[in-house]
Amino acid sequence: MDQVMTAEDTQSEDTWTVAGRTFHSRLIVGTGRYKDLEETGAAIAASGAEIVTVAVRRVNLSDPKAPMLQDYVDPKKYTYLPNTAGCFTANDAVRTLRLAREAGGWNLVKLEVLGPPPLLYPDMRGTFEAVEVLIKDGFEVMVYCADDPLAAKRLEEMGCVAIMPLGAPIGSGLGVQNPAMISMMMEHITVPFLVDAGVGTASDAAIAMELGCTAVLLNSAIAHAKNPILMAKAMKHAIEAGRLAYLAGRMPRRMGADPSSPLTGLIR
Repeated sequence: MDQVMTAEDTQSEDTWTVAGRTFHSRLIVGTGRYKDLEETGAAIAASGAEIVTVAVRRVNLSDPKAPMLQDYVDPKKYTYLPNTAGCFTANDAVRTLRLAREAGGWNLVKLEVLGPPPLLYPDMRGTFEAVEVLIKDGFEVMVYCADDPLAAKRLEEMGCVAIMPLGAPIGSGLGVQNPAMISMMMEHITVPFLVDAGVGTASDAAIAMELGCTAVLLNSAIAHAKNPILMAKAMKHAIEAGRLAYLAGRMPRRMGADPSSPLTGLIR
């Protein structure tokens, strides 16, 4: 007799892999912008995330005299993903990640090279420049980029291990603004594909997963919520629900009604 697969069975078997590392959670969360490190640790635990991004230029990873992230977010439990938040040139980004590797031995990294405020849109010229250097230097690069299918494919061909287009500008909370483009980009990408930036609430994360994204990366949506711990739990369930909906396959859209009850054989 065939066994019916439950949602729990699906989730336990539904893993994803990046650069040879396998994960169950499809939610990646940041470690910045919380009121303190205690709240940071509690929110990350509630999110169920297995990967956390660390802004190398902004988080204390080496000064034992000051509060250290490692005391609240155990690097033995979580995969640290150093990122280049706050870097506006390729040179700054490369230098930052080289320092991160020297400090913690991290080789899997998140690259972002940003344009000027207020948009902080991905600087793709700087991104390509930094990717070329980092790949030659032996880094495994998960790359933040514009929602541009040609740029995304080029980054994959250069050797990036994951492509991460923005859903909306960093910290905007606007959600996935161009779902059609995100869907078209995914058709040509074979490495993990993540929405990174712009998620504001749980429904935004669910939409990204329903589109078929491998995972979602976010920070401000949890850290800036009135109750970060509760929002972290909401994001965890939204990611799981969106993934299940994608695997289930949504009903087709149609321009008109289709009654759920038959119109023939009615009692008169």
